[in-house]
Amino acid sequence: MTDALGWRRKFGVIAPSTNTIVEPDFYAMTVPGVTAHFSRIHIRNQDLSDDANFENLLVQIRGEIGFACERVLTCEPDYMVMGMSAETFWGGVEGNREFVAQIKQITGLDVATGAEACERALKLYGARRIGVVTPYQPVGDANVVRFFGEIGFEVTAIEGLKCPTAVSIAHVTEEELRSAILAVNGPDVDAIVQCGTNLSMVGLADEAERWLGKPVIAINAATWWMALRENGIHDKVYNAGSLLRDH
Repeated sequence: MTDALGWRRKFGVIAPSTNTIVEPDFYAMTVPGVTAHFSRIHIRNQDLSDDANFENLLVQIRGEIGFACERVLTCEPDYMVMGMSAETFWGGVEGNREFVAQIKQITGLDVATGAEACERALKLYGARRIGVVTPYQPVGDANVVRFFGEIGFEVTAIEGLKCPTAVSIAHVTEEELRSAILAVNGPDVDAIVQCGTNLSMVGLADEAERWLGKPVIAINAATWWMALRENGIHDKVYNAGSLLRDH
């Protein structure tokens, strides 16, 4: 039998329990016949105030992610989407591969990750030199730079906002994000990438592409784009950037 609403695809989505942005973002970018079903990774300590606490968040995620995957499998999804990004950049290319393999082993399903989605988008645009905006502490930024460097992109500037807690990432204002975009932009920058699925930047990235005349890749838009296109769904989505509108 075909699902009454998810008659094209049902996506199982894993996100931290502290994340309030990725779920409404994905719902806003949905297309007919595709549904997203969230399972939460329990975050018990959301302190991100320094590198050690930031890394502790990832320890919590690794301990809980299997349970979250098992819960969402009960709705019989067709495909997995990771509504979190730091873990997908951690450890560079090999770290991302291991993460994808882990999710496939648990679920038996293919998976869209933020890191791979950004890689695909940047290659599509022919970008080489990028500016990056994150909510992370320096240890998180270092792993982002490592990942992009290993796949052949030069990070010319990175603006880590050092958000003090996981929930506070969602409190970053449009004005703060606009300043961060401008701080990492320059005439030698081919594209701008935003990491951190709890940063609200899909709409702003769409606007920023018009001011700057270059791709501005919001990670939630890129991840959703990868999930749709991997499943043969090529509907255009508007107000979420050029990836979903034109590619």
